[in-house]
Amino acid sequence: SKYPAARETSLKRGSMLRALFSGSDDATSQAQQGASQPPVRLLVIQADDYDWPVILKGARIKDGRPIVVYQTGWPDIHVHASTYSSARICVEILSLAKCATPPEGLALSSGRRITMQPDFVLIRNEVKTPSFDARSKLNGLMFAGVPCMNSLESIMMFCERPAVQGFLHQQQRRLGDAFPVVPQHFCSSSKSLMYGYTFPAVAKVGSAHAGVGKMKISDHKQMSDFRSILEMMPDEHCMVEPFIESQGDLRIQKIGSHYRAFKRIGISGDWKTNTCTAIMDEIHCTERYRQWADVASQLFGGLDILTVDAIIEAETGKELILEVNGTSSGLHPDKAQEDNQFIKELLLQRMTAALCADDLNTAS
Repeated sequence: SKYPAARETSLKRGSMLRALFSGSDDATSQAQQGASQPPVRLLVIQADDYDWPVILKGARIKDGRPIVVYQTGWPDIHVHASTYSSARICVEILSLAKCATPPEGLALSSGRRITMQPDFVLIRNEVKTPSFDARSKLNGLMFAGVPCMNSLESIMMFCERPAVQGFLHQQQRRLGDAFPVVPQHFCSSSKSLMYGYTFPAVAKVGSAHAGVGKMKISDHKQMSDFRSILEMMPDEHCMVEPFIESQGDLRIQKIGSHYRAFKRIGISGDWKTNTCTAIMDEIHCTERYRQWADVASQLFGGLDILTVDAIIEAETGKELILEVNGTSSGLHPDKAQEDNQFIKELLLQRMTAALCADDLNTAS
């Protein structure tokens, strides 16, 4: 009668050894475990382009959990957050992005709203534009502490252009000619507008971007007229910089560890090459350009997605950095498909680090 017991013990020992040395597929076991858990809910703020539910179709974070993507725009959400309920944040979606596929099994009919609790956020649209200001909604996400790429704190700081420019000028003072930045004057209101550099000049009202809120000023007489207009906006700041006759613009793009460089040449004669008809081609991303992007990526605790915009002076060929853009940086149409894959890979890394228990324990 002892032989069956010995055989059972032997079988158990054999199964233990096989489990120990068989090299079982951890990814498969994690996927099976993740399939039994609720999916991760990703809120993507991008209403103008790309279909993130399709880009992320079939994707899972490291613990095997699948991802459900809700893509919409800033004007189409309300944010509710509290510290006393199990659902610390609820995002009410009024309409999904027209460019995006609805989550599986969910179609937003007219008048129907979706309520979801985001585990992670990807923001690819500007928070503040001339037509709307979504900082109150961004504040709600920050209040709830929802993880995001780039960080919510950096996105909030990018709403204040002088804070970004101040960082660039600090780096220029530290690095010298290796990080050349266009000279600028800041004034908190029309009363402190005392620009004393060269003309023509460019005045930028508020945290303007994409060519909006900018004016070319020929001389001090026009500057006096501009000051009278600025007086009608007593709570708005202004920055002024010398106008540079250019032979083209540069854009250096950094997505994680991936770099690109582009040169843009205007062909319509407008001094704002970012709003006129222009030709934009990819060029070699030199070590100098990579350094610019690496320095800029240190902004506000670190940026995963950014672009550095520079101008090439026509007479001398000198390159001067104009500004840095964060998570809302647009992609070149010819490179967008590949670059969105880079963003996807980086996003999955950041989501895993923020949401998987093993990675959280390792980080701590």
